[in-house]
Amino acid sequence: MLFDYATIKLIWWVFIGVLFIGYAITDGFDLGTGILLPFIGKTDVERRMIIATIGPVWDGNQVWLITAGGALFAAWPLVYAASFSGFFLAMILTLFALLFRPPAFDYRNKMQDPRWRSFWDWAMFAACLVPTVIFGVAIGNLLQGVSLELDDTMHFRMTSSFLSLLNPFALFCALVAVAMLACHGAFWVALKTADPVESKAIGAGRFFAVLFLVLFISAGFWVSQLDGYLVVGGLDPQGAANPLLKTVIKKEGAWLANFQANPAFWVAPLVAIAGALCAMVLARKQQALAFGVSCCIPLGTIATFGLAIFPFIMPSSTNPNISLTVWDATSSHITLEIMFWATVIFLPLVTMYTSWVYWVLRGKITPRSIEEGTAATY
Repeated sequence: MLFDYATIKLIWWVFIGVLFIGYAITDGFDLGTGILLPFIGKTDVERRMIIATIGPVWDGNQVWLITAGGALFAAWPLVYAASFSGFFLAMILTLFALLFRPPAFDYRNKMQDPRWRSFWDWAMFAACLVPTVIFGVAIGNLLQGVSLELDDTMHFRMTSSFLSLLNPFALFCALVAVAMLACHGAFWVALKTADPVESKAIGAGRFFAVLFLVLFISAGFWVSQLDGYLVVGGLDPQGAANPLLKTVIKKEGAWLANFQANPAFWVAPLVAIAGALCAMVLARKQQALAFGVSCCIPLGTIATFGLAIFPFIMPSSTNPNISLTVWDATSSHITLEIMFWATVIFLPLVTMYTSWVYWVLRGKITPRSIEEGTAATY
C-alpha cells in the first residue's frame, strides 16, 4: 500500500471537500444567477442576457455534484446510506428543483408569449433557490447533530422528520447560503454582461456581499454557543471502520476546539470574509479579478465548516457515541487506495474541462448581441 490507512482516510476527506467546494464555486454561480434572474432582469432582453451567461456552462458545472455524490458513496458508504435515508425528502426536492433547469433553458424561447417566458423565469428562480436553501439547511442540521440511530439490524438511520430539519439555526444557515451564492452569481453576471445588466449585477453583488458578511459572522457567533461534539476516547485512525468503539461528548462551543488547537485554521473564515470585501472593491474596475476573489467566498465558507466539525462527518444528537467520523465510517483500505488513483487521473481532467469552457466563452453579452442572435439564444 502506498499510504497507511489513517493517511488515505484523511486524503479522501480532502478529496470530497475539494469536490463539494468545486461544485459550490462552479454551479454555485449558476444557482446564484438563477436566484437573481427575476430581480436584476427587468426586460426580456435583460433576462435573456442573464440566462445566456450560464446556459453554455451549467450542465458541465453540475458534473462536480455528480462526482461528489459518487465519491461519497464509494468512500463513506455509511454516511451515504444514513444521509440518503434521513434527508430523502429534502434530496427529492433538490432533484426535482434541479430537473426544472434544463426545461427552463430549452423551452423559454419557444414562444413569444410574455406569460410563457415569465413562467420559465420563475421556474429557473425556484430551481436555483430550492437547492441552495436545502444545502444550507443540511449544513445547519449537521452542526447541531442529526437524529442518527442504530437499529437492531445494525443499520444506521435517521428518525427526524423533514419539518424538524427546518429549525431556526438551519434556516439561518440557509440564508447564509443564499447570500453567498447570490453574491457569487452577481459578480459572474457582471463579468459576462454589458450595461444595463452589468451595473445592476454589480449593485446586487455588493449588496449580497455585505449581507453575507453580516450573516456569516453572526452564524459564527451562534455556532460558538451551540453544543458541539468531541471524541474523548476509543477512536483509532488506523483501525477498522467501526463507529461503535469510540466515546463522544457534547459540549458548548466544541466546534471551536479545532480552531483553538490549530490557529492556522482561522485562515478559512478569513478567506471567505476577504473574498467578499475584495470583490466589492474590485467589482467596477477589475471584474475578472472580482469574480476570481468571489470564488474564495464558497471556498472559505465550506472549508470553515469542514474544519470546525473534523473529524465528524455526521454527528448524532440522539446517541453521540455512534456519530460517523472520518476515521470510522470509511470503506476498506484497498478500496480507498484504488479510488485514489482514479481520482488522481480524473479530477484534473474535470478541472481542465471546466477551465477550458470558461476560456472559450470570453467576452461580454450585450443587448445588441441578444437581439441580433450572435449570443446564445434562450
